[in-house]
Amino acid sequence: MSGREYLKYGGDTTCIEVEAKTGHSIIIDAGTGIRKLGETPYFKSVKEFHLLFTHSHLDHVIGFNFFTPLFLKNRRIIVPDNRFGRTDVQSMVKTIMKPPLFPITLEDVQADIEFTDEIRNSLKIGSVTVETIPLSHPGGGLGYKLTEEGKTFAFITDNEPGYPHPGGMTFQDYADFSRNADILFHDAEFTSEEYQPRKGWGHSPIPEVVRLAVEAGVGRLGFFHINQNRGDAEMDRLVEEAGADLLARNSSIECFAVAGGMEIHL
Repeated sequence: MSGREYLKYGGDTTCIEVEAKTGHSIIIDAGTGIRKLGETPYFKSVKEFHLLFTHSHLDHVIGFNFFTPLFLKNRRIIVPDNRFGRTDVQSMVKTIMKPPLFPITLEDVQADIEFTDEIRNSLKIGSVTVETIPLSHPGGGLGYKLTEEGKTFAFITDNEPGYPHPGGMTFQDYADFSRNADILFHDAEFTSEEYQPRKGWGHSPIPEVVRLAVEAGVGRLGFFHINQNRGDAEMDRLVEEAGADLLARNSSIECFAVAGGMEIHL
């Protein structure tokens, strides 16, 4: 979404980048946000990237074709070829990058794209250990936990912990996975009222996310996958209400909504 009411949090779809102390760049998802990421001076100089996908839904892959490093020589992009539902990542990317959806194909890009074996529970990228957990979401998917030198970032978007989608885990499993994370970004698409007629869509009501964060004992909680129609003022109000909920639970967790372009240092 775009417009004056979305200036604070932005309207791009999912793309997170984590920079390791060893210099490795780890990108999670290729939503529309990856276009801006690829245009930064930093990314025009980096030669190698690791690109992880959470799942195959369009809002998380639609920006892939517009990632500038794809069209630069001497660039290496490493992509675990995970399987989501009936498709694997390589097939998914080839589908969105070919006519009539796009004028060129994956074979036409100048970067070297290496599709590796799918992630089996965890992998090591430089100084970062990456662990995974299945999402409770239609068609399945993966949540990620990145740990480096005792600091942990958990990223669980497009997740409905209170609804048992095929292949998904339980509320307690997600709390255990996020246990003591310094920062947890979690899907926070709906209010309680909005959620009731949309149960089973694969997204979370905010009060349930707050409860999960408290159960997990995280340090900071970032609301992610904000509803596409929710403007800045309404999101600010929901963050304030969640903060009051945390105080009522005697929790010191810092709560915020994740904004486009936000930088966090651990």
